[in-house]
Amino acid sequence: MPFRVTVIGTGYLGATHAACMAEIGHEVLGVDVDAERVAALQAGRAPFYEPGLEALLAKHVADGRLRFTTSYEEAAAFGDVHFSCVGTPQVENGYAADVRYVDAVIEQLAPHLKRPCLVVGKSTVPVGTASRLADRLTELAPVGELAELAWNPEFLREGFAIEDTLSPDRLVFGVRSDASRATLEELYRPVTDKGTPVVVTDFPTAELVKTSANAFLATKISFINAMAEVCEAGGADVGKLAEALSHDERIGGRFLRPGVGFGGGCLPKDIRAFMARAGELGVDQALTFLREVDSINMRRRTRTVELAREQCDGQFLGRRIAVLGAAFKPDSDDVRDSPALNVAGRIQLMGGDVTVYDPKAMDNARKSFPTLGYALSPEDALQGAHLVLLLTEWEEFRNLNPERLRDVVAVPRVVDARGALDPAQWRRAGWTYRALGRP
Repeated sequence: MPFRVTVIGTGYLGATHAACMAEIGHEVLGVDVDAERVAALQAGRAPFYEPGLEALLAKHVADGRLRFTTSYEEAAAFGDVHFSCVGTPQVENGYAADVRYVDAVIEQLAPHLKRPCLVVGKSTVPVGTASRLADRLTELAPVGELAELAWNPEFLREGFAIEDTLSPDRLVFGVRSDASRATLEELYRPVTDKGTPVVVTDFPTAELVKTSANAFLATKISFINAMAEVCEAGGADVGKLAEALSHDERIGGRFLRPGVGFGGGCLPKDIRAFMARAGELGVDQALTFLREVDSINMRRRTRTVELAREQCDGQFLGRRIAVLGAAFKPDSDDVRDSPALNVAGRIQLMGGDVTVYDPKAMDNARKSFPTLGYALSPEDALQGAHLVLLLTEWEEFRNLNPERLRDVVAVPRVVDARGALDPAQWRRAGWTYRALGRP
């Protein structure tokens, strides 16, 4: 049975969720306070890059199944199910999550809820938030307890967000009533009919699933990067080490890729918020290991700069540095806490003449780091370079021709901080090839 669904907050999570809810058959109204963003979405334009999203938006705006508004009153009158998809950034001058936008959704939506409905939180929040919001929802909604709350955390990977929404590896329903559970089960039936498992639990567990998952993934990434430090000191090859470990089914190969470390708008701030919340609950010692996870991750950026300086004979002054990559990961234009731009910015501050190229993130990179140089193609970025740094593993960069590029640069030297290139191929073409954690 199709539902009338609202999606409040049309950032990365919300715009994707709205388009995918329309794709599985529901009538969807997206809500955002940014009128300019609403206008773009209503025209079928995505406000950020995500493979396949713009086509999906345009399809369902055109067929009338998806539209957008700035009105909470309109949303309350329209929706049977209201998804809250706003962000929870890191607070200034601290580690904790800033939940004011999550609170604002309840404060602005609830007073207009005059008939039974389900409000569903999808944001990553500190454990205990959902229970507090449920009480506030009941207090503010004219319909009272007939406006229920549920928690349904998201597990999206940038670059695969549509796939992860339409064919997720699991769905988690944090509920307080059989009615809420039944509503979510019916709403997601087109997804679960394909075999997606469902875990039904209470609010605190649902909140902890997302933060625990991100903490585990961050730990796995930092583990292999810690091994890269040991490999460099001992003359071993972390790439081969990771390959060998990946064949152990207890460990697996996913997220076991050494490099310059993780960034983006989720993992860094989520593990810090998790530590902060553990401290508030009096169990901070349980998560002290995450401080080292965070520290290892940040050291990879420093080590990348050091390795680049070694390749430039100890100094960046007077050297042209080509940086391939600005987004924090491929198939995204997201530059939040991007290791690539962090490294590029540090090198520029140390005197390097830095030129950046990225297939999709150039506009966002310019806004965040306006003093860096930017090129229109990899070849333009490499022109006359004394060193090439690969910092985001786009497929376009994996397919570069090292023989042709050798004649473009001033000195054929490359630091592959993502382990994305074929060392033998680049060395055969006359390049000095270096990578983190490899001889």
